[in-house]
Amino acid sequence: MLKITMFLGVIFLFDIGCSKDEDTPDEVLVVEEPGTEDVLTAKEVVKNMAAGFNIGNTFDNGIQSTNPAELKPLIDLYHSAGMKHVRIPVTWMDRFSSHLADADGNVDTGHSRLSELKEVVDYAINLDMYVVINAHHEHWLKDNYDGSDAMNAIFTNLWTDIADFFKDYDHHLIFEVLNEPEGALGEWGGEDEGFPAPTNSTALSYTRKVNEVGYNAIRSTGGYNETRTIMVSTNGQGNASMIDEVYPSKSYLPGDGNDKYLAIQVHDYNPWSFCGQTGSNSAYPGNASVRAAILEVSNHAATLNIPVNYGEFGVGRESNQSERNTNIVRGYYKTFAETTLSKDMSYSVWDDRGWFGLVTGSSSSGYSFLYDIVPTMLE
Repeated sequence: MLKITMFLGVIFLFDIGCSKDEDTPDEVLVVEEPGTEDVLTAKEVVKNMAAGFNIGNTFDNGIQSTNPAELKPLIDLYHSAGMKHVRIPVTWMDRFSSHLADADGNVDTGHSRLSELKEVVDYAINLDMYVVINAHHEHWLKDNYDGSDAMNAIFTNLWTDIADFFKDYDHHLIFEVLNEPEGALGEWGGEDEGFPAPTNSTALSYTRKVNEVGYNAIRSTGGYNETRTIMVSTNGQGNASMIDEVYPSKSYLPGDGNDKYLAIQVHDYNPWSFCGQTGSNSAYPGNASVRAAILEVSNHAATLNIPVNYGEFGVGRESNQSERNTNIVRGYYKTFAETTLSKDMSYSVWDDRGWFGLVTGSSSSGYSFLYDIVPTMLE
């Protein structure tokens, strides 16, 4: 079971495999040093993660409340349904009026929103769930990255501080270096804004470099971070179709692809004419097409000998939400879930409680699943 452990006033969670004595007060300190438990490889972690969901539009942009009291019942709903992990998108230096880190990438460890994040992370891990946190929007980096030492130093500072803050969390916590590399790292249709296409050689090189910078910063902090599962992404907004372009062989990965605690995260909203918020069900290519695209990613990942997490996918509608309450859409989600799990991948379905929402209700009235999408996925 999971036990909450306190050390120097900070709560850490360890999977120590024993039950809590009823006579032991909660404040008793029990600390395990890194290395005293079985360390899981990224392949094992990704397989164990299995089905999961995103808490979108919260710590990434504040559209939804970051109050843990609002989020815990949401986690409970998904956990009770059988979800094994939660991805919590986090923006550190963008989107909010008050940032979690300053312009040099130094994290404010006393920030109230970081305390809220920690409480939500702790809550999910205490349910024996895996948790993924990342650097999400961060357009200060994506739109302006030039490979310079100055920008690398800022990103190094950011991930060093994040990793230090969570250093004593065990393998249940996973770090994703950068959500959806885009902008200067390669963006579909970004030419009007002066951004290169994802296939541009410089964009590909920058994407690999950014991932390496964050990876090196995390590993350098020691403790559990030496063997923590780290996820790196593709460019073109994390597009799954770019996996073989960004990582054509192992040598293009951090650590030359020899780190058994490394994973790749991809996203898939293909085709956008169906999945996007302005899409239409008439554009659905069929379950076989969805399955084939996932298997193509799986086949390439096998050549790299690296596990894959589908960190986002879904179908949204800005209007005409009734299209989402259909067997076509439920079939898409179910095909996606079944195919990824059949190849020992994990998936984190996107839920923003908006255009791509999968739940309805509130923490006060109670949450329930919307359009029967999630129950169908988990059948």
